[in-house]
Amino acid sequence: MKSSCCFLLCLTIGSIVSPAISAEWPEWRGKGGLGIVLETGLVSEWNETKNVAWKAAIPGKGWSSPVIEGNLIWMTTAIETAASKEVEAERLKTNTSDQKLTILEKVELRAVAVDRQSGQVKHNVLLLSLKQPQWVHALNSYASPSPVVQDGRLYCHFGALGTACVDTATGKILWTNTELVVMHENGPGSSPVLWQGRLIFHMDGSDQQFVAALEAKTGKVLWKTPRSGKMHDNPQFKKSYGTPIVVSVNGQEQLLSPGSDWLYSYDADGKELWKLEYGDLGFSLTPRPVIGNGMIYLSTGFMKAQLLAIRYEGLKQPEVVWRCTRGVPTMPSPLLAGNEIYFVSDGGILTCLDAVTGEEHYRERLGAECSSSPTVADGHIFVSLRDGTTVVVKAGKTFTIVSRNALPGRIFASLAAAEGAWFLRTDSALYKLAGTK
Repeated sequence: MKSSCCFLLCLTIGSIVSPAISAEWPEWRGKGGLGIVLETGLVSEWNETKNVAWKAAIPGKGWSSPVIEGNLIWMTTAIETAASKEVEAERLKTNTSDQKLTILEKVELRAVAVDRQSGQVKHNVLLLSLKQPQWVHALNSYASPSPVVQDGRLYCHFGALGTACVDTATGKILWTNTELVVMHENGPGSSPVLWQGRLIFHMDGSDQQFVAALEAKTGKVLWKTPRSGKMHDNPQFKKSYGTPIVVSVNGQEQLLSPGSDWLYSYDADGKELWKLEYGDLGFSLTPRPVIGNGMIYLSTGFMKAQLLAIRYEGLKQPEVVWRCTRGVPTMPSPLLAGNEIYFVSDGGILTCLDAVTGEEHYRERLGAECSSSPTVADGHIFVSLRDGTTVVVKAGKTFTIVSRNALPGRIFASLAAAEGAWFLRTDSALYKLAGTK
């Protein structure tokens, strides 16, 4: 059974475009961005005193997920200086939503590196410092996009606040770029991808929406492609926070890019290859698509959240083959493992469907709200919840809880894995979770 599952996972990973990468966990959700861990033997039980190899305090506030190369685990964080009540009130006069927001006088955006073996902080690099930055939603952070690490370079993106590249050996800043600005409304959320020497990311604001690429070596803007699909007239319905994924579609490498109301495909030079309308209003989406079985699976975001299964294999123009409208997340990404697709609603309901037909196998409550994306390893599904609990369930059609693992603090970041250990970030610390020998 495990061998069959592993074979299917390998087929899924095989659809992802992944050049030779030195990093064990180079980006959000690992190689290919699918949330799949192929190694076995990782622990499925822990607490503050059990299976904790070390715990490292992480300064500031940031929801970005860890990335790993060599002996260093990297993440981004923000050091916040709150605005005065008078400044806060004045700035909120321009807010057109009813959301609870964080207003700052100043923010420092940093990259933090932790030694994999000892848990000691090795680098704490100030990348960018901004006065009176855009507000963010109270549930968000100024350092929510996850970085990318490859070949001794760390790429940190903070949406409209800027982008920076760091030499991982020295902690030296190699370049920064603050040219590309949109109004996020809820703060930065889209993580970048690295493809053919380009650092590519979404800039889907309420005022303008485009995809951009920087030259990875220099930080120079290579291209900027506006979204071409017609959207709702309300600016609040145009913003989004999705992350693209690079895949091979019918033998051609493409960037699959979910924006408000439309899924787009681009080539490495930013040329739009095709687009597909969701069919209903979909915006402010955060989940990253996954791919397998000749299909693309994605969540359409707020208002009328749906999970779409989009067949592309053998088709010139992809088409939606089934939809799910119950319990679909607007923040956590779906997870494809074998013949099943799993997703966790923001409210913490885990759903398992047949990935080919969309038939429901189960829908169960996990006990708390969820923002992070699930991960599969060794026949288990790992779901971290905002209350600090990670629920482990058996992969398959039947809902079976293996363990509930509580840590102090809140969890917004997704799990990372390397050399038989989990690396889990809470709102105040990074944990290395591994069995004791």
